[in-house]
Parts: sequence; C-alpha cells; structure tokens
Amino acid sequence: MKVDNIKKAIEHRQLIDVLMGNGFADIVLYKGNVVNVVSGEIYKADVAIKGKYILMVGNAEKLIGENTLVIDVKGKYISPGFIDSHMHFESSMLTVTEFSRLSIPSGTTTIVADPHEIGNALGPLGIKAMADEIQNVPNHVHLVIPALTPDCPKLETAGYDITSKDMEELLNYKNVIGIGELQGFSNAKHVYKNTPEIIDDLLASTSYAKSIGKVVDGNAPELFGSELAAHIIATGTKCSCHETTTKKECVEKLRQGVYVFMREGSTQKNMAECIRAYTEDKLDTRRLILATDDMVAADLESLGHMNEIIRRTIKQGVEPVKAIQMATINPAEYFGFRDRGALLPGYLADIAVISDFETMKIDAVFIEGKLVAVKGKLIIDIPRYIYPDEVKKSVKCSKISEEDILIKGNKNYEKVRCIGLIPDQNLTEALEEELKTVSGYVLPDPSKDILEIVCIERYGRTRGIGKAFVKGFGLKEGAFAESVSHDAHNIIAVGCNVKDIVNAANRVIEMGGGIAISNRGRILEELRLPVGGLITDELDGHEVARRIKSLEDTAKNVLGCKVHAPFMHLSFLSLTTSPKWKITDKGLVDVNNFKILSPVIED
Repeated sequence: MKVDNIKKAIEHRQLIDVLMGNGFADIVLYKGNVVNVVSGEIYKADVAIKGKYILMVGNAEKLIGENTLVIDVKGKYISPGFIDSHMHFESSMLTVTEFSRLSIPSGTTTIVADPHEIGNALGPLGIKAMADEIQNVPNHVHLVIPALTPDCPKLETAGYDITSKDMEELLNYKNVIGIGELQGFSNAKHVYKNTPEIIDDLLASTSYAKSIGKVVDGNAPELFGSELAAHIIATGTKCSCHETTTKKECVEKLRQGVYVFMREGSTQKNMAECIRAYTEDKLDTRRLILATDDMVAADLESLGHMNEIIRRTIKQGVEPVKAIQMATINPAEYFGFRDRGALLPGYLADIAVISDFETMKIDAVFIEGKLVAVKGKLIIDIPRYIYPDEVKKSVKCSKISEEDILIKGNKNYEKVRCIGLIPDQNLTEALEEELKTVSGYVLPDPSKDILEIVCIERYGRTRGIGKAFVKGFGLKEGAFAESVSHDAHNIIAVGCNVKDIVNAANRVIEMGGGIAISNRGRILEELRLPVGGLITDELDGHEVARRIKSLEDTAKNVLGCKVHAPFMHLSFLSLTTSPKWKITDKGLVDVNNFKILSPVIED
C-alpha cells in the first residue's frame, strides 16, 4: 500500500472516531444556509470540520467541545470552494503565486490551468517550471498541458514544437492531470485536408493520456455535425469546449455529450449566450461549467474570480444553487476530483462563506480546513516565487526597422484586407477597406480607425514578420506592442504609424519581453515580462494590477484607444484557431480556409 493511501486511511479513521463520540470537531460553521450541490437545495445546517476534512453536514451540536472553534454564520451561505476549470496564468501576466494571492480571497480554491502559452514559448522547460511553482501555493492548482505547439504549424512559428514525443515526459510530471485544449484539431475540415499528420500525432497523444487515466480537453469553435463528432472522438470521447459562443452551438454540443465550459473572462464573455440553452430550452445543466479562460490582474483585484462569474450567471436568471453547481460539482465530476466540489463527509474542507447571492461577496474562505481569507483579505502568508534564469531568455530576435514593416502598394489608393476586432470575443471580422499609398507604401489611416498590425517572430527561428491592417481599436496616435500573442506568442504590435510601431516593438525586444507604448517616437510606459516573455516575477499581484491599469489608461487617454483591456484584445488577434482573420509571423491568416493572404487585394 502506498504511503499516501496509508496516511489517508489513518486520517479517515480519526474522523470516524470523532463521529462515533471519541473527540470533537476543530471548527463548526454554525447554523448557516448550506448550498447542497448534490441534492440541489439550500437549507439551514452546520458544517463540522476536523483537520483538513469535512466531518459532517447537519446538526453538529454533539461535535462541539471546549476547544472547538464555533463560527456563527447565521444568514450566510456555506458553499463548496469554487473551481476555475479552464484558465491561463500567462494571460494575467502573473505567476501562479501572485494569481493565487488575488484569487483565493474571492472563494476560488481549485484552478485547472493550461500552460499552453509558456509551452509555446519554452516547451517542456517552461511547463515544468510552472508545475514546480505550484508547490508554493495553498490552493489546489492542476495543469493540463498542450499536445501540440504551435497549433497550426504551417501558419505560425512557436519557440518549441511540442508533439506526441513529449507526452510521456509531461503527462507523468507532478501536478499534471491531462491534456489541455485540443486546438490543433479545432479547424477540423482544413486540418484533415491540409495537415492530416497532425491528427495522427494528436491521436497518439490523447490515446496515451486516456490510457493512464488523464483528461483531455477539447476546443471546437463553430463545429457542428460530423466535424464536431470527429473532434469529440479525437479527444477520446469525454470532450469539453470553452470556445462556444452561441446558444445554437451550446445546444448542439450538450446533445453530443460535450461539457460546455461557458467562458466569462476579462475580454471573452460567452456565458450569457450559452446559458440560454438552459434558461430558454431547459437543457440539463450537469455538463454546463463556468470558466474564465483569461483574466487580467486588475479584474481579479476589483471584481473577484469565480464568485463574480457565478454572480453574473445568477443575474441571467439561473437559480443560485445551479449557478454554484457550475463552478463546483460539475467541474469536479468532469475532472474526476473525488474529494472536492461538494460539502460531503470526508471531502476536503474547501469552503466559501457567501454574504448574499446578489453581490456574491465572500466573507470567509477555507482551504483544507484552514481559514485563509476573511472579508476579501488573505490572512495567510504566501512567499514570493522567483523563476530560474533558464526560463527568462525567450526573446532571441534582433531589432526591426521601419522598412521591415512597410506594406507596398502600386496605385494611389489600394483595396486592403483588414482584420475586424470584435470586442469581448476571440472571433474577428474579415473586412475590405481602401487606404492611401504614399511613396509606394500603403499607410494606416487613424481617421478611419484603420491601423497597421504586425507580428514579429521572436525566437530566432525564421525572422518572419507578418503585416496587415486592423480596425476597431480607435487609436488616434501612437502604437503599442507586446510579447503576449496567442498562442505562439511572437511579438505583436498595432499603431497609427510605422515609426511608433517599430519603436514599441524594439523596446519589447530590448526588455526580453513585455509591453511598451510609444507615441511620437518616445516610449511612454512599459512593463517587463521576463518569464517566457509572458509573466513577471518581479512584482506582486497588486503592483501588476496597478501597472496594467496605468498602461491601459495611457492607451485610452493618450492614444485614444476605445476598447477595454486593449493588450488582451491585441493578444488574441494572432489566435489561428479562432475565425475569421488573424495575424502571425507568416502573415495575414484566413483561419477558415487555412491559408496566408496578402494584405493588399490584387486585381
């Protein structure tokens, strides 16, 4: 028998002894409103805790001894701790530690993270470094690792090419519970036609994962019928999807047995549309799960984490207990967490005490029976974490010049292809616009909200630079650049003129990764992101939130940017698995047809 099993048997015997009259509870949450996510009801009861486990839920009077801490929670709600089923630490630009510092006080006690971003930048080296950091935090953090980087090998360049050859090493590494979003087969029809070898490699990875009891997440934007069925089979049949954006999609996927992760992050907000499958069509909610995907530090600090997503779901007309099920027992059953997601005897005492459902303010948080946060404040110490130097050298490209990003034109006015930004979505529009040509080059026109966008390969593998136009940011002057661009994470920049675009991009290169804002040839503000060009371990979570807010204010108030969270919106304009047009180091990508387009439309 393994040591862990022996330890658990001893712990469970101690719980039984107390319940049989030989001892008392350590803590009793007294006369609260228990949210029972198993029976789907809310009723008055006590919750007794011993060590890190729940002893019982009910009348705990006989379990109260002279040393028992009794906490009166009358009028409040006792809920299982919340689970974020799909997210990326890299999008917050925070380490696991600093994200947890901001997240825990709002009741999220378990996180399933996909290190897809650091995997694209650094491969197994980066993924293992993140898995190692998990030992530093008190909450439960699990990783689901990428089976393929980059997602579209013919259309983009990543820092490391992950394939099935890496699966045995990664899937058996500590804190890894499975394979993350299967983006390599998102565009099912075109992958099957253009890169069928990817399907074979993904099947080798997913089959191995299933053989050792690991989960495999799906990623099926706008897939229906046979294409959706093929994607489900590729995951090993127990499939999830966090890219569902319409009620029609949600209904289709639920009918096909897909676990729909209803995304509600800082810039991608799909829950309100997906939840209509329940509120209007009354479909079963057991496979509806709430997740954030991507959160910025400022939102974590000011709004909260899963508590805020639950609040929004309730506001859509969902009963509170069902909304909470979507962030507790539903994901626990999907991932196979047998000790979390409900308030049951022998389960870990991961608990959120809620003041009321309208605000979803969290009065107290327990993790494994320990009180860790009160009234939105962390009351335990989590030591800072510094990453090793080997994950801080991912930017290997040389600086660019203005000539590198100019777009040639032959006529006085050229018809151009233009990416249409859609706020709060990964999806984009495919637009055609007309721009003026000066000295043989097509220039952006801020008066028409048409900017130039570039993507610069940063790993020193190809020196490729993709160039195109984009509409929707609203910039009136200047430019900004960053080394965060999903999913290959090359340097992406957008601006009103080539001088500022080059200045901002070159500053990101000089910093070894980060964000930079340029206006009139001068760097106005910057943030260094040394870990894989994605994360900072130099600042705590509160300071990162402050710095990002300051950068966003500068983009808005000085440059005229009209979209919130502009750096996250920009980062998704290189996501080649989400329709319609995107930009990579290879050029303007027609996602739906799996090909590179010229930014200028030729007659």
